[in-house]
Amino acid sequence: MSDHRVPPSDPAGSVDDTPTWRAEAAEVRRFWGRLGLPGLVDVHTHFMPERVLHKVWEYFDTQGPLIGGVAWPIAYRAAEAERAAVLRQFGVRAFTSMLYPHKPGMARWLNAWAADFAARTPDCLHTATLYPEPGVETYVREAVEAGARVFKAHVQVGAYDPADELLRPAWGLLAQAGIPVVIHCGSGPAPGKHTGPEPIARMLERSPTLRLVIAHLGMPEYEDFLDLAERFEEVRLDTTMAFTDFAERLMPFPRRALPRLAALGDRVLLGSDFPNIPYPYLDQLHALERLGLGDDWLRAVCHDNAARLFGL
Repeated sequence: MSDHRVPPSDPAGSVDDTPTWRAEAAEVRRFWGRLGLPGLVDVHTHFMPERVLHKVWEYFDTQGPLIGGVAWPIAYRAAEAERAAVLRQFGVRAFTSMLYPHKPGMARWLNAWAADFAARTPDCLHTATLYPEPGVETYVREAVEAGARVFKAHVQVGAYDPADELLRPAWGLLAQAGIPVVIHCGSGPAPGKHTGPEPIARMLERSPTLRLVIAHLGMPEYEDFLDLAERFEEVRLDTTMAFTDFAERLMPFPRRALPRLAALGDRVLLGSDFPNIPYPYLDQLHALERLGLGDDWLRAVCHDNAARLFGL
């Protein structure tokens, strides 16, 4: 358990931000300050090459099929440095650069960019990614040796089976290294060919010690992924978008499963999807608070679990 200290009042970092973001930053800091935390750890934030990120934003703007045709205005559409500074103003003491390929030949290039971003952004956990293709074990090993601390896999966008034989050596390598993998594998906001719990179950049966972090709590198959977390002790879940008013309208979390979520309180991690969210960052925090699972649960989810996982 980390040493909970009330933080200084001045936000870390500076940015010529809008009054809305300044006001929100004060509210976010009040949230974690009340809990006696030194800040937040957000395991699901997106930083990627600007032209790639702009393509992602364009996809959201046009309500592409993978987001279910839902209106999705980007709340934090800003330049890279400004986005990082906003997270610092919020008091996010560690975050990630979740990035992912949608076709072969992209992952190694993205990993090189992410290594450079981590080198110039000390509060970003060095992130890497992978894709089922020849050579995947080699570049995953290279990323691990270069200091990668977390991997991102996106089954929906990549349209691949996570239990693909090409990935088996890479999963084994990551399991042996103890490096967590944040994986979007649930069928929300729109199902993919290989989304859902069954491919993940097959993958975990082969690599049961892999530190898999199920993004979005596996929405909408929440209970199926809770099953996997209860079955495999290294499986964790991140809260990304879950319980917010936006997500509840589309993919509500079954209230009967809240006791199970409470029981897994040491394996639930804060995630937000910043900057690609259609509502204020604060909504995620208030949504977790409204669950009524208690301050100890909030402290664990918003900071301590990830701090322990990443040795912060």
